[in-house]
Amino acid sequence: MEISEIIQILLLVFLIISALAVSFYKNLMQAILIFMGYSTIMSIIWLFLESPDLAITEAAVGAGVTSVLFFLTLKKTHMLEGTRDNG
Repeated sequence: MEISEIIQILLLVFLIISALAVSFYKNLMQAILIFMGYSTIMSIIWLFLESPDLAITEAAVGAGVTSVLFFLTLKKTHMLEGTRDNG
């Protein structure tokens, strides 16, 4: 078994673990961070599958834009600590 196959198997295991973990966490901040890790792992897997265009898209949209939108949603709904107005 080559080192590349071992890395791919480890990535798939981490992908499955992060997919399960994001659904079980009750803390929304931790769930978003795990989701960012999921998207990063997916972009690396796309690179191993020799599809750099999908890897760049997954990294930009999945780990970047979507996570920013999730963080903004948490802030607007006052789910982040210290974002509630006292007035």
